[in-house]
Amino acid sequence: MAKNAVSGGTVHQMPADLKMALTSAPAALAAWNSLTPLARNEWICWIITVKQAATRKNHVKRTIAELQEGKRRPCCWIGCFHRTDKPVSRSVQWVLDKQNKPK
Repeated sequence: MAKNAVSGGTVHQMPADLKMALTSAPAALAAWNSLTPLARNEWICWIITVKQAATRKNHVKRTIAELQEGKRRPCCWIGCFHRTDKPVSRSVQWVLDKQNKPK
């Protein structure tokens, strides 16, 4: 693998803003490339599912910082619910139902 190559996830494509941030931070890139494709996919999903640009920018920044700290998965993330190769777990379904419940 080339020095600045960025590995992708399993379901989601690598977003340009995350790729740029990773290639600008060698330690974070090394940590990223050491993750499993499923772990990388969860980071990508955690970044792209937010609604506001400011939140997304914050998630990219936190991804870089947390990878440099040694974290391998997004904290408190329910996991990518876009995966179609396995059913959504009961606990994840409960969280999704709670998030989608009218207030």
